[in-house]
Amino acid sequence: MTLRIDEPASLRPFNSFGVDARASRLVTLEDPTDVAAALALLAEAPRALVLGGGSNLLLAGDFDGTVLRVALRGRRVVSAGENDAIVEAAAGENWHDFVCWTLDQGLHGLENLSLIPGTVGASPIQNIGAYGVEMRERFDSLEAVDRHTGERRRLGPADCRFGYRDSVFKHPDGERWLILSVRFRLSRSFEPVLDYGELRAELSARAAAPRSDGSGHRDTDRRNAPATADGSPPPDAREVAAAVVAIRRRKLPDPAVLGNAGSFFRNPVVDAAQADALAAAHSDMPRHPAGPEAGPGADGRPRVKLSAGWLIERCGWKGHREGDAGVHERHALVLVNHGNATGAQLLALAERIRASVRERFGVALEPEPTIVR
Repeated sequence: MTLRIDEPASLRPFNSFGVDARASRLVTLEDPTDVAAALALLAEAPRALVLGGGSNLLLAGDFDGTVLRVALRGRRVVSAGENDAIVEAAAGENWHDFVCWTLDQGLHGLENLSLIPGTVGASPIQNIGAYGVEMRERFDSLEAVDRHTGERRRLGPADCRFGYRDSVFKHPDGERWLILSVRFRLSRSFEPVLDYGELRAELSARAAAPRSDGSGHRDTDRRNAPATADGSPPPDAREVAAAVVAIRRRKLPDPAVLGNAGSFFRNPVVDAAQADALAAAHSDMPRHPAGPEAGPGADGRPRVKLSAGWLIERCGWKGHREGDAGVHERHALVLVNHGNATGAQLLALAERIRASVRERFGVALEPEPTIVR
C-alpha cells in the first residue's frame, strides 16, 4: 500500500481559503490500486471528508475524522473521431492544466472554463461554469466507486442530475460516490461561445493590440469560427482562453496571494414578479433568464437570475474587512482571508452578508462552497 497517512495534519495547504484547520487523519490517494484501502480507512472513521483541490470549500473548524485527499493523476485521449474526441482525466488533475492540455491536442470546448480553480474530479460535483459554458455541456461520463460497497460504475449525464452549480453528488443520495476520473466529448472544429459582453470586449481589445513579436499572425485553427459582426478576424480557441484568463486575473484574487474560494454565493434565481418589482425600484439591477432547468415561477413565467455580486455591493459590503476576514475590494462576490482568519470568522461574515441582502431586497443567497462545520 502506498497511501500517505498523516496523523494529525494541517489542512491549510489543501484549501484555497488558507484556513489553518486540522484533521485527525489525512489520507492522500495517488495510486488507483489503493482505492479499496482508502475506502476502508474512510469506513472506519467517525467522520469522513473527501477533498479535491480545496477550492470550493470552507472549513469552519477542525475536522475530527479522516480526510481523503484525491491526488490521482493522468490524462489520455480515449477515442478520436473525424470531428470530435473523447478525453479522460483522473480526478486529481488540475482543471486549468487539463484545459490547456486539451487545446494542445487541437480539441475545443473547454476554453471558456479556463483558470477555474480546483481539480477535474470536482468539476462535475459543482457543474462548473463560466462565460456562457457549463461543464455538463461537454461532459461524457465519469468513473466512480461506491464508498460503501466498493462497486465501480460509469455514470452518464442523466445519472449525475446536473443543475445550476449543482449535481447529484451534492445531495444525500449521491454523496456515496467517489469520483475517480472524468471524460469529456470535445470538438476538433472551433465554434466560439461569446455570449458575454465582457468577453467580447476583452477579445476586441486584444485583437487591436499588436502582438509582442510584431507579426500580427494568429496561427491556431479557426476554420469554422464565424466572422465577427464588424468583419474583424474571428478569435481562435487559444485567444478565447487567454481572454478568459486575463479577465479572471483582473477580477479575482490569486488564492496563493490572498486566500479565497472564488465566488462565495450563487446568483439567486427568483420568480419573474419579484424580479420585476426589484427592477422597478432599481433600474440598473442586472437580471438574466434563468434557463429552462430553473423551471417556471409561481405565475407560470420563466424564472429570472439576479446578480449576487450586485446585491452584495449595493448593501455596502464591497471592500469590507473584519480583522483578517473580508470582502474583496474589486469583487463583492468574493470573500477573502487576509492572513489568519478562521473558517468560523469567514462563515460569520458570510451570514451577516446574507442577512443584509435578505433584509434589503428580500432575496435569499446560498453559498457556493461546501461548508464543513
